[in-house]
Amino acid sequence: MSLRKSALTGVAAVALSLGLAYSAQADVVLPVTNLVFNTFTGTFTPPKTLFTTAAPTNWTIGTTTGVISNLIGVGNQGSEDSFAGVYGVYNNPYSVTVPAGTNFYQADGNPQFESTITQTVPGLTANTVYDISFQQASGQQQGFSGATTEQWKVFLGLGGIGTSCAPSSDCTITGITGNVEIDSSVMNTPSMGFVDFNLQNLAFPAIPAADLSNGSAVLTFLAWGNNGSDVNEPPTVFLEGVNTTPVVPEPATLSLLGVGLLGLGGIAWRRRDKRNAAA
Repeated sequence: MSLRKSALTGVAAVALSLGLAYSAQADVVLPVTNLVFNTFTGTFTPPKTLFTTAAPTNWTIGTTTGVISNLIGVGNQGSEDSFAGVYGVYNNPYSVTVPAGTNFYQADGNPQFESTITQTVPGLTANTVYDISFQQASGQQQGFSGATTEQWKVFLGLGGIGTSCAPSSDCTITGITGNVEIDSSVMNTPSMGFVDFNLQNLAFPAIPAADLSNGSAVLTFLAWGNNGSDVNEPPTVFLEGVNTTPVVPEPATLSLLGVGLLGLGGIAWRRRDKRNAAA
């Protein structure tokens, strides 16, 4: 009897730990729309178009900090190296990591030659943790050389994010007050190279009431290259498949749980048989 209780206790502990691990991931998903940049209020001409010309639905150019013509755009999967409308990078193709028919957003990571993109997200609750996921990649414009670093700075709050660049110093981010920030992992791009699309699962810190406006907040993406350097190598950053589907246990995890439960049951059964035989 004690062995059976021990086995059941072990099963309960495993199930509880997995349940707690899953519940810890179950924050509220940020309700972003037009997740894959495939609907437009402007004109999108494949394979690539300037962001301002295509005008993806519910996305807007934020604070303009430099010359954005031919530096910010949207494009079909596989057109990262194309110079049609927006400059191309080395080493296409990138891996397809979201469903066919979706588009990417391409931005220059040099703070002197970029702008943010923003979306106003309604229906939010103060002091709530919101999750967001997306695919990121990086590359270097053809004709340039030199290793670079890239990442996305992502903000949620009152908006107004921009950059400020002074002579002989790295650029800084402005307008941070009134926003909560999360950063994607840093990509290290070799000279004339690229970093393939990689998934980012992030959670915003709980957004205070002061950072909301009538229950709405501004979601801001800022391409950030070379830690704010204005050296024009240039660090190029891609954003694809802004994906707000909740995280669920992987099938492999569920299979392992099933095997573990069966194993515990089998051990208890065999030990009980041995005790009965000995008696």
